[in-house]
Amino acid sequence: MKERIKAALGEIQPDLVLKGGYVADVFNHRIIKTDVAIQGMYIVGLGEYSGKKEVDVTGKFILPGLVDAHVHIESSLLIPSEYARAVVPHGTTTIIADPHEIVNVCGRSGLEYMIDDGTITPMNMCFMVPSCVPATPFDHAGCVLDAKAVKELFSDFDYGTKLTGLGEMMNYPGVVGCVDDVLEKLDITPIIDGHAPGIEGKGLNAYICGGITTDHECDTVENAIEKVSKGMFILIREGTGTKNLEELIKAVTPYNADRFAFCTDDKHTDEILREGSIRNCVRKAIKLGLDPITAIKMASINPARVYGQKGRGGIAPDYYADIIVADSLSLDNIEQVYFNGSLVAENGKNIYDFREAVITNDKVINTVHLDTVTPEMLENKFDKTQPVILMCEGSLVTEGIYRENADGLVMVANIERHKHTGNIGKAYAAGFEIHGGAVAQTIGHDSHNITVAGDNAEDMALAVNILGTQGGIAVVKNGRVLEFMPLPIGGIMTDKPAEEAVKQLDRVNAAIRQISPNASSSIFMVLCFISLLVIPHLKLSDKGLFDVDKFDYYNNL
Repeated sequence: MKERIKAALGEIQPDLVLKGGYVADVFNHRIIKTDVAIQGMYIVGLGEYSGKKEVDVTGKFILPGLVDAHVHIESSLLIPSEYARAVVPHGTTTIIADPHEIVNVCGRSGLEYMIDDGTITPMNMCFMVPSCVPATPFDHAGCVLDAKAVKELFSDFDYGTKLTGLGEMMNYPGVVGCVDDVLEKLDITPIIDGHAPGIEGKGLNAYICGGITTDHECDTVENAIEKVSKGMFILIREGTGTKNLEELIKAVTPYNADRFAFCTDDKHTDEILREGSIRNCVRKAIKLGLDPITAIKMASINPARVYGQKGRGGIAPDYYADIIVADSLSLDNIEQVYFNGSLVAENGKNIYDFREAVITNDKVINTVHLDTVTPEMLENKFDKTQPVILMCEGSLVTEGIYRENADGLVMVANIERHKHTGNIGKAYAAGFEIHGGAVAQTIGHDSHNITVAGDNAEDMALAVNILGTQGGIAVVKNGRVLEFMPLPIGGIMTDKPAEEAVKQLDRVNAAIRQISPNASSSIFMVLCFISLLVIPHLKLSDKGLFDVDKFDYYNNL
C-alpha cells in the first residue's frame, strides 16, 4: 500500500504507465484523455505520469476488463483453464461461474476441481455454490446437495474469495412453497442468483422475498421491466442456444441502465473463439443503438457491483489493473488485455505462461455408470394421445403438441447414467429431423443423464453404447459410427485445448448434418436442454414426460 500511495503521488515511478489514451469513465459516463499509472496489480493514478515502463496508447481507448455475470463454463465443453484461454484475448477478465453442471455429476469433487483448475488462470474466476443439485426433486443426478451440504461448502471454502454467492435458484415452487431446505439455502448468503422464466405478479413478489437479486431468464421487455421495477438486476443473456439481447436491449433506458448486465450462460467454444463472450454482447448492443458507454458499464462496473467484486469493473485508483486497450468503444479491435497489471493477451493471442491440463482428481472421470443398452429398451410405439415435444430454434422453451402419426417426428430418450437405476424416459419430438441415424450425448441439463435422439432404435442404442464410461457426443448413421467426441471430465468437458475442441465439434456437426441435413450447428445444444425440468413447458426426464407448468410428470396429471 505504501508503494501504491507513493506511486500515486509521483514520488516514485509506477511500474507501468499507459500514455495518452482515452479512458472510459464508467463512474461519470464520459471519456477522458489521461495517462493510467499502474503499480503492481493496481491502478494508482489517472493524470500525467512517467513510469519505469511506458506504453504509448495515443488515440486508443482504455476500458475496464469485461465481466460475464453468469456463465456455466462446462457448456463451453472446456475446463476452466482452457476456457480462460478462449475468452481472455476477447477482454473478459472476470466471470461469475455457476458450476452446477459438474456438481450435479460429481458433487463436491466437481466444485473442487473447477476451483483448483481456475486458480491457474489470468482471470478473476468467481464461483457460485449451486443451489439446486438436482435442479428439482424429480431429477436424478449424480449428487444431492441439501442445505446442510451447501452450508458446509461455504464454511470449508474461502467465502468472498473462492466462493461468491448462491447459484441460480431454479426451484421456484420450493421458494414460494416455503420448503424448509430451500429457505435454509436462501438464508446463507446475501448474493443469490435467480432463475424465473415467465414468473410475474404476486408469484414474482414472493420469489424475490426469498432474497433473490438477479434473473437471466427474461425473454420479453415487459417481464424485464417488471423485474427491474421490483428491484431485481437483469442479466441479458446472449449464449448459443438462447439469445435474448436483441429483444431485451429495448428495456434499457438511461434511467434504469444500472440494473442491467450481460451474461452468456451457456456458450460453445466455436462461438467464443470467433466472437468472444461479453465482447460480443457489447458489440451487438451498440449496433442495436445502445449508447457505447452504457454498453461498457453493463459489461463491467454493473456486474462487478452486483456480485461484490470490489476493485473490479472500472479504471480508477485502487482498482485492479484489469484493462482493455482497444481502437473503439465497440471493441472491434482489442490490442491488449491486462489482468492484475500484467499483459496477458495481445492482438487476439494469449501471451501468458500456460500449464497444460493434468487431471489429478479421479472422481471427475469415468462418471458414466450404465449397462449395455439394447434397441428393445429404446423402442417406443407412437401414441397420438401423448404430447410431442416441440423444439424451438433459438429458445430453450419447448411446447407440447399433438400429432395424428409419427411422420416427420424423432424418437428421443433420457437415460439415467449415475446410479444404475435403469430409468429410461421416452417420447417423440418435433422441430428437427433425423434420417437413418441417431445422436447420443452425456450432456443433459442439469442432471446430465444421457440424451439420445434418432429415427430408429438400433442406431440410438449403438450411439448410447459408444459413449462408454467417459461419456461424450456420438453420431451414428445406418449402424456405423460417424463421429465420437469424448468428454472425459464428468461426461461434459474435454481435456483438449480450445482449438482442438472446436475441430472435434466441427466434425460432430458435420456428422450430424449427414443424418439431419437441415439441422442448425447447435442441434446438440438444443438436445442438451430437452431434459431441463425448470424451463417451460414440456420436457423429458429419465422417468418420462414432465409438465413444467404443473410441475409434475405428465402421466400423473
